Amino acid sequence: MPKVRFLPLRPLALASLVANVALVVTGAAVRLTGSGLGCPTWPRCTDESYTTTSEMGVHGVIEFGNRLLTFALGIIAVACVIAALLERPRRRSRVLLSVAVLLYIPLQAVIGGITVLTNLNPWVVGLHFLVSIVIIAFAYALWRRAGEGDGLPVRLVPAPLRHLAWILTTVSASVIALGVVVTGSGPHAGDLDAKRNGLDPATVSQAHADVVFLLVGLTLAMIFALQAVKAPRATVRAAIVLLAVELAQGLIGFVQYFTHLPVLLVGAHMLGSALVWTSTLAVLWSLRARPLEPAEPPVEPATLSPAAAEPVPAPR
Repeated sequence: MPKVRFLPLRPLALASLVANVALVVTGAAVRLTGSGLGCPTWPRCTDESYTTTSEMGVHGVIEFGNRLLTFALGIIAVACVIAALLERPRRRSRVLLSVAVLLYIPLQAVIGGITVLTNLNPWVVGLHFLVSIVIIAFAYALWRRAGEGDGLPVRLVPAPLRHLAWILTTVSASVIALGVVVTGSGPHAGDLDAKRNGLDPATVSQAHADVVFLLVGLTLAMIFALQAVKAPRATVRAAIVLLAVELAQGLIGFVQYFTHLPVLLVGAHMLGSALVWTSTLAVLWSLRARPLEPAEPPVEPATLSPAAAEPVPAPR
Protein backbone atom coordinates (compact mmCIF):
# COMPACT_ATOMS: atom_id res chain seq x y z
CA MET A 1 0.00 0.00 0.00
CA PRO A 2 1.48 3.41 -0.94
CA LYS A 3 2.28 5.80 1.90
CA VAL A 4 0.13 8.93 2.11
CA ARG A 5 0.99 11.77 4.50
CA PHE A 6 -1.70 14.41 4.97
CA LEU A 7 0.34 16.33 7.56
CA PRO A 8 4.12 16.18 8.01
CA LEU A 9 4.39 14.31 11.30
CA ARG A 10 8.16 14.49 11.73
CA PRO A 11 8.47 18.31 11.49
CA LEU A 12 5.52 18.64 13.85
CA ALA A 13 7.18 16.23 16.29
CA LEU A 14 10.38 18.28 16.12
CA ALA A 15 8.38 21.47 16.77
CA SER A 16 6.82 19.77 19.82
CA LEU A 17 10.25 18.77 21.11
CA VAL A 18 11.71 22.26 20.66
CA ALA A 19 8.67 23.92 22.23
CA ASN A 20 8.86 21.70 25.30
CA VAL A 21 12.53 22.53 25.74
CA ALA A 22 11.57 26.21 25.38
CA LEU A 23 9.02 25.73 28.16
CA VAL A 24 11.86 24.70 30.47
CA VAL A 25 13.69 27.93 29.62
CA THR A 26 10.63 30.17 30.08
CA GLY A 27 9.82 28.38 33.33
CA ALA A 28 13.34 29.16 34.51
CA ALA A 29 12.82 32.80 33.52
CA VAL A 30 9.66 32.91 35.66
CA ARG A 31 11.57 31.72 38.71
CA LEU A 32 14.75 33.68 38.16
CA THR A 33 12.93 36.99 37.71
CA GLY A 34 10.81 36.46 40.83
CA SER A 35 7.66 36.20 38.69
CA GLY A 36 6.41 32.90 40.08
CA LEU A 37 3.36 34.65 41.55
CA GLY A 38 3.10 37.26 38.80
CA CYS A 39 -0.36 35.76 38.29
CA PRO A 40 -1.31 35.12 41.92
CA THR A 41 -4.07 32.60 41.22
CA TRP A 42 -5.04 29.86 38.76
CA PRO A 43 -6.61 29.16 36.28
CA ARG A 44 -7.24 32.90 36.10
CA CYS A 45 -4.39 35.37 36.28
CA THR A 46 -6.29 37.44 38.85
CA ASP A 47 -9.63 36.91 40.58
CA GLU A 48 -11.30 39.06 37.92
CA SER A 49 -9.21 38.43 34.78
CA TYR A 50 -7.77 35.50 32.83
CA THR A 51 -5.05 37.79 31.44
CA THR A 52 -2.42 39.94 33.07
CA THR A 53 -3.21 43.57 33.87
CA SER A 54 -1.08 46.69 33.76
CA GLU A 55 -1.08 46.88 37.57
CA MET A 56 0.77 43.55 37.75
CA GLY A 57 3.77 44.90 35.85
CA VAL A 58 6.51 42.89 34.20
CA HIS A 59 6.15 39.94 36.58
CA GLY A 60 2.57 39.42 35.43
CA VAL A 61 3.65 39.59 31.78
CA ILE A 62 6.38 36.98 32.30
CA GLU A 63 4.15 34.55 34.19
CA PHE A 64 1.24 34.98 31.78
CA GLY A 65 3.56 34.52 28.80
CA ASN A 66 4.72 31.22 30.23
CA ARG A 67 1.09 30.13 30.58
CA LEU A 68 0.37 31.08 26.98
CA LEU A 69 3.20 28.81 25.80
CA THR A 70 1.27 25.86 27.24
CA PHE A 71 -1.53 26.57 24.76
CA ALA A 72 0.98 26.59 21.92
CA LEU A 73 2.29 23.23 23.10
CA GLY A 74 -1.26 21.89 23.15
CA ILE A 75 -1.96 23.07 19.59
CA ILE A 76 1.22 21.42 18.30
CA ALA A 77 0.42 18.22 20.20
CA VAL A 78 -3.09 18.07 18.70
CA ALA A 79 -1.56 18.55 15.23
CA CYS A 80 0.82 15.65 15.91
CA VAL A 81 -2.07 13.37 16.90
CA ILE A 82 -4.02 14.30 13.76
CA ALA A 83 -0.96 13.75 11.57
CA ALA A 84 -0.32 10.35 13.14
CA LEU A 85 -3.96 9.30 12.68
CA LEU A 86 -4.05 10.39 9.03
CA GLU A 87 -0.89 8.55 8.01
CA ARG A 88 -1.47 5.66 5.64
CA PRO A 89 -0.56 3.07 6.63
CA ARG A 90 -1.22 4.18 10.22
CA ARG A 91 1.54 3.35 12.72
CA ARG A 92 0.25 2.45 16.16
CA SER A 93 3.46 3.48 17.95
CA ARG A 94 3.37 6.98 16.48
CA VAL A 95 -0.28 7.44 17.44
CA LEU A 96 0.38 6.30 21.02
CA LEU A 97 3.44 8.55 21.41
CA SER A 98 1.60 11.60 20.06
CA VAL A 99 -1.33 10.93 22.38
CA ALA A 100 1.06 10.58 25.34
CA VAL A 101 2.55 14.02 24.62
CA LEU A 102 -0.95 15.50 24.33
CA LEU A 103 -2.20 13.98 27.59
CA TYR A 104 0.80 15.14 29.61
CA ILE A 105 0.36 18.81 28.61
CA PRO A 106 -2.87 19.42 30.59
CA LEU A 107 -1.33 17.48 33.47
CA GLN A 108 1.62 19.86 33.30
CA ALA A 109 -0.75 22.84 33.32
CA VAL A 110 -2.61 21.55 36.38
CA ILE A 111 0.64 20.99 38.29
CA GLY A 112 1.68 24.50 37.31
CA GLY A 113 -1.57 25.77 38.79
CA ILE A 114 -0.94 23.83 41.99
CA THR A 115 2.48 25.47 42.30
CA VAL A 116 0.78 28.87 42.29
CA LEU A 117 -1.97 27.81 44.69
CA THR A 118 0.63 26.38 47.12
CA ASN A 119 2.71 29.59 46.97
CA LEU A 120 5.51 27.90 44.98
CA ASN A 121 6.06 24.88 47.20
CA PRO A 122 9.56 23.74 46.12
CA TRP A 123 8.56 20.07 45.83
CA VAL A 124 5.59 20.88 43.60
CA VAL A 125 7.78 23.20 41.52
CA GLY A 126 10.27 20.36 41.15
CA LEU A 127 7.52 17.99 40.02
CA HIS A 128 6.43 20.64 37.49
CA PHE A 129 9.93 20.53 35.96
CA LEU A 130 10.19 16.73 36.01
CA VAL A 131 6.92 16.39 34.07
CA SER A 132 8.54 18.52 31.37
CA ILE A 133 11.40 16.02 31.25
CA VAL A 134 8.90 13.19 30.73
CA ILE A 135 7.15 15.12 27.93
CA ILE A 136 10.51 15.78 26.27
CA ALA A 137 11.21 12.03 26.32
CA PHE A 138 7.90 11.25 24.60
CA ALA A 139 8.34 14.10 22.09
CA TYR A 140 11.87 12.94 21.25
CA ALA A 141 10.68 9.34 20.81
CA LEU A 142 7.90 10.54 18.50
CA TRP A 143 10.37 12.55 16.42
CA ARG A 144 12.73 9.60 16.06
CA ARG A 145 9.96 7.10 15.38
CA ALA A 146 8.45 9.38 12.73
CA GLY A 147 11.73 9.19 10.80
CA GLU A 148 12.01 5.40 10.91
CA GLY A 149 10.69 2.77 8.57
CA ASP A 150 8.38 -0.15 9.16
CA GLY A 151 10.96 -2.93 9.22
CA LEU A 152 11.86 -4.93 12.28
CA PRO A 153 14.31 -3.19 14.69
CA VAL A 154 17.95 -4.01 14.05
CA ARG A 155 20.27 -4.07 17.06
CA LEU A 156 23.50 -2.26 16.17
CA VAL A 157 25.56 -3.16 19.27
CA PRO A 158 25.87 -6.19 21.57
CA ALA A 159 23.47 -6.66 24.49
CA PRO A 160 25.97 -5.56 27.23
CA LEU A 161 26.27 -2.14 25.58
CA ARG A 162 22.51 -1.80 25.38
CA HIS A 163 22.36 -2.55 29.11
CA LEU A 164 25.06 0.07 29.72
CA ALA A 165 23.00 2.60 27.75
CA TRP A 166 19.97 2.01 29.98
CA ILE A 167 22.15 2.45 33.08
CA LEU A 168 23.47 5.67 31.54
CA THR A 169 19.92 6.88 30.94
CA THR A 170 18.90 6.08 34.53
CA VAL A 171 21.88 7.99 35.92
CA SER A 172 21.15 10.93 33.62
CA ALA A 173 17.58 11.07 34.97
CA SER A 174 18.98 10.88 38.52
CA VAL A 175 21.27 13.83 37.84
CA ILE A 176 18.28 15.89 36.71
CA ALA A 177 16.20 14.85 39.72
CA LEU A 178 19.01 15.78 42.13
CA GLY A 179 19.39 19.08 40.31
CA VAL A 180 15.74 19.78 41.10
CA VAL A 181 16.45 19.16 44.79
CA VAL A 182 19.47 21.49 44.64
CA THR A 183 17.33 24.20 43.04
CA GLY A 184 14.71 23.80 45.75
CA SER A 185 17.34 24.49 48.42
CA GLY A 186 18.83 27.56 46.72
CA PRO A 187 17.91 31.24 46.63
CA HIS A 188 15.86 31.33 43.42
CA ALA A 189 12.44 30.53 44.80
CA GLY A 190 10.40 32.45 42.22
CA ASP A 191 9.07 34.87 44.85
CA LEU A 192 10.51 36.56 47.92
CA ASP A 193 7.97 34.90 50.21
CA ALA A 194 8.24 31.39 48.74
CA LYS A 195 9.65 28.71 51.04
CA ARG A 196 12.69 26.50 50.38
CA ASN A 197 12.89 22.74 50.96
CA GLY A 198 15.09 23.22 54.05
CA LEU A 199 17.98 21.01 52.87
CA ASP A 200 21.57 22.18 53.14
CA PRO A 201 22.54 23.56 49.69
CA ALA A 202 26.20 22.53 50.03
CA THR A 203 25.33 18.93 50.92
CA VAL A 204 22.80 18.38 48.13
CA SER A 205 25.07 20.18 45.64
CA GLN A 206 27.89 17.77 46.51
CA ALA A 207 25.57 14.77 46.03
CA HIS A 208 24.50 16.21 42.70
CA ALA A 209 28.12 16.69 41.63
CA ASP A 210 29.01 13.12 42.63
CA VAL A 211 26.31 11.69 40.37
CA VAL A 212 27.44 14.01 37.57
CA PHE A 213 30.95 12.51 37.82
CA LEU A 214 29.39 9.04 37.61
CA LEU A 215 27.45 10.09 34.50
CA VAL A 216 30.59 11.42 32.81
CA GLY A 217 32.47 8.23 33.66
CA LEU A 218 29.71 6.05 32.23
CA THR A 219 29.66 8.16 29.06
CA LEU A 220 33.41 7.75 28.61
CA ALA A 221 33.04 4.00 29.12
CA MET A 222 30.27 3.95 26.52
CA ILE A 223 32.44 5.80 23.98
CA PHE A 224 35.41 3.42 24.42
CA ALA A 225 33.15 0.36 24.35
CA LEU A 226 31.40 1.52 21.18
CA GLN A 227 34.73 2.06 19.47
CA ALA A 228 35.96 -1.35 20.64
CA VAL A 229 33.02 -3.17 19.01
CA LYS A 230 33.26 -0.97 15.91
CA ALA A 231 29.76 0.45 16.35
CA PRO A 232 28.31 2.64 13.57
CA ARG A 233 29.72 6.15 13.34
CA ALA A 234 26.38 7.75 14.16
CA THR A 235 26.23 5.81 17.43
CA VAL A 236 29.75 6.80 18.47
CA ARG A 237 29.06 10.39 17.47
CA ALA A 238 25.92 10.50 19.61
CA ALA A 239 27.94 9.39 22.66
CA ILE A 240 30.66 11.98 21.96
CA VAL A 241 28.04 14.73 21.65
CA LEU A 242 26.58 13.65 24.98
CA LEU A 243 30.01 13.88 26.62
CA ALA A 244 30.55 17.37 25.19
CA VAL A 245 27.15 18.55 26.48
CA GLU A 246 27.85 17.04 29.89
CA LEU A 247 31.22 18.78 30.17
CA ALA A 248 29.73 22.13 29.13
CA GLN A 249 26.88 21.66 31.60
CA GLY A 250 29.31 20.69 34.36
CA LEU A 251 31.42 23.78 33.70
CA ILE A 252 28.36 26.02 33.93
CA GLY A 253 27.32 24.27 37.13
CA PHE A 254 30.68 24.79 38.84
CA VAL A 255 30.97 28.41 37.75
CA GLN A 256 27.44 29.27 38.89
CA TYR A 257 28.04 27.61 42.27
CA PHE A 258 31.25 29.52 42.97
CA THR A 259 29.84 32.82 41.66
CA HIS A 260 26.77 32.59 43.93
CA LEU A 261 24.21 31.57 41.30
CA PRO A 262 23.88 34.51 38.90
CA VAL A 263 20.53 34.30 37.13
CA LEU A 264 21.92 34.10 33.57
CA LEU A 265 24.12 31.12 34.41
CA VAL A 266 21.29 29.41 36.28
CA GLY A 267 19.05 29.86 33.24
CA ALA A 268 21.77 28.43 31.00
CA HIS A 269 22.10 25.49 33.39
CA MET A 270 18.36 24.82 33.16
CA LEU A 271 18.60 24.77 29.37
CA GLY A 272 21.65 22.53 29.68
CA SER A 273 19.70 20.00 31.73
CA ALA A 274 17.19 19.61 28.89
CA LEU A 275 20.04 19.27 26.39
CA VAL A 276 21.78 16.62 28.50
CA TRP A 277 18.52 14.68 28.62
CA THR A 278 17.88 14.86 24.87
CA SER A 279 21.52 13.93 24.16
CA THR A 280 21.13 10.93 26.46
CA LEU A 281 18.01 9.87 24.57
CA ALA A 282 19.93 10.28 21.31
CA VAL A 283 22.51 7.73 22.50
CA LEU A 284 19.78 5.30 23.52
CA TRP A 285 17.99 5.57 20.18
CA SER A 286 21.23 5.31 18.17
CA LEU A 287 21.71 1.70 19.31
CA ARG A 288 18.93 0.47 17.01
CA ALA A 289 17.64 1.07 13.52
CA ARG A 290 14.53 0.28 11.52
CA PRO A 291 14.71 -0.25 7.76
CA LEU A 292 12.48 2.02 5.71
CA GLU A 293 10.52 -0.95 4.40
CA PRO A 294 9.66 -4.27 6.03
CA ALA A 295 11.86 -7.11 4.91
CA GLU A 296 10.51 -9.09 1.99
CA PRO A 297 9.79 -12.75 2.80
CA PRO A 298 12.35 -15.10 1.24
CA VAL A 299 11.29 -16.57 -2.06
CA GLU A 300 11.29 -20.37 -2.00
CA PRO A 301 12.85 -22.02 -5.06
CA ALA A 302 10.31 -23.69 -7.32
CA THR A 303 9.89 -27.40 -6.66
CA LEU A 304 10.08 -29.57 -9.78
CA SER A 305 7.87 -32.56 -10.23
CA PRO A 306 9.61 -35.94 -10.49
CA ALA A 307 8.79 -36.10 -14.17
CA ALA A 308 10.18 -32.65 -14.78
CA ALA A 309 13.28 -33.52 -12.89
CA GLU A 310 14.18 -36.33 -15.24
CA PRO A 311 16.96 -35.51 -17.69
CA VAL A 312 15.91 -34.67 -21.20
CA PRO A 313 17.40 -37.16 -23.69
CA ALA A 314 19.80 -35.67 -26.18
CA PRO A 315 18.54 -35.42 -29.72
CA ARG A 316 19.90 -38.05 -32.12
